[in-house]
Amino acid sequence: MSTKKHFETQAIRTQTERSQFSEHSTPMYITSSFVFDDSEDMRASFAEEKSKDLYSRFTNPNTSEFIDKIVQMEGAESGYAFATGMAAIFSTLGALLKSGDHVVSCKSVFGSTHALFTQYLPKWNIETSYFNVDESDKIESLIKPNTKILYAETPTNPAIDILDLELLGEIAKKHNLLLVIDNCFATPYLQRPIEFGADIVVHSATKLLDGQGRVLGGVAVGKADLIREIYLFSRNTGPSMSPFNAWVLSKSLETLAVRVEKHCENAMKVAEFLEKHQKVNWVKYPFLKSHPQYEVAKKQMKLGGNIVAFEIKGGIEAGRDFLNKIKMCSLSANLGDTRTIVTHPASTTHSKLSEKDRLEVSITDGLVRTSIGLEHVEDIINDLKQALD
Repeated sequence: MSTKKHFETQAIRTQTERSQFSEHSTPMYITSSFVFDDSEDMRASFAEEKSKDLYSRFTNPNTSEFIDKIVQMEGAESGYAFATGMAAIFSTLGALLKSGDHVVSCKSVFGSTHALFTQYLPKWNIETSYFNVDESDKIESLIKPNTKILYAETPTNPAIDILDLELLGEIAKKHNLLLVIDNCFATPYLQRPIEFGADIVVHSATKLLDGQGRVLGGVAVGKADLIREIYLFSRNTGPSMSPFNAWVLSKSLETLAVRVEKHCENAMKVAEFLEKHQKVNWVKYPFLKSHPQYEVAKKQMKLGGNIVAFEIKGGIEAGRDFLNKIKMCSLSANLGDTRTIVTHPASTTHSKLSEKDRLEVSITDGLVRTSIGLEHVEDIINDLKQALD
């Protein structure tokens, strides 16, 4: 009989040690620091000769519980939790790169990640070379002697393209690169990049890991020696997750599997509806057979996720008009919420990019990104239908 617990059980039964009060549910440890028994206890703790919480910027029982759950879910060795998803990404890059290093990344990444690569890392003499989602055959030609990291997110934001994790893992291993994967859109319930060779996996816990639009958070998990470097960098620079947010997120993980299953069920039905609508040019959803990377998605994902992208006929003005006619769904910059969220990137989140730059990352003028929530699917479809009609 296997002693390894299933995903859902790990999410519920991984917890900190109970206190003297024998609580069933883990309490919040809202404290900035911790006390020591005597001078020797304090010395040994700071020397890391014993495992003990010292200060909540370093560790806290709530953040430790949240990290332990994600580590088990992703099949990682260790992890660290951050105030936001972008803090997780920046701290990972800041800890593992040095001046003169080079990064190869897919161009279809979150806007703030793109800003790190193009505006901020160059200040420290760190350069990035991009490949497009359909140019995986060009990745190796971008690798230089000083290349340190191969970076990607899949599914991509906001066009929902899929990158082949197995191929990325093979390239990283062949060239002795660190493979860093943003797994935010899939969650560890749908996809485990470490099984395909990823060294570090990052998440914005603000999205599906929380799932209810309540708190901000980020996490990085992976190989213990790399996480150690990220931990030391973060311990000194201070982007750590608060105990309260960690407590909320740890509770959220207890329902991650059932939530994501329903998100995916609703999203598939919405994608099928949109694919038949006369005012829609195309729909991108990983588990639609029409998706250009459908076979890759089926290979590495359990289900298709909760994000559906589609293009409305009529360009930017049609996209803006569609948003104005939405009645139930939310117009918001977040995603992965219980509530369905609709955005039009060309007129909002990516409006500062030129049309040429948007098209290079698959953002057409009529592209709409929908984060499908947990409302009854007929109500979601009816709202989208009336806005389209």
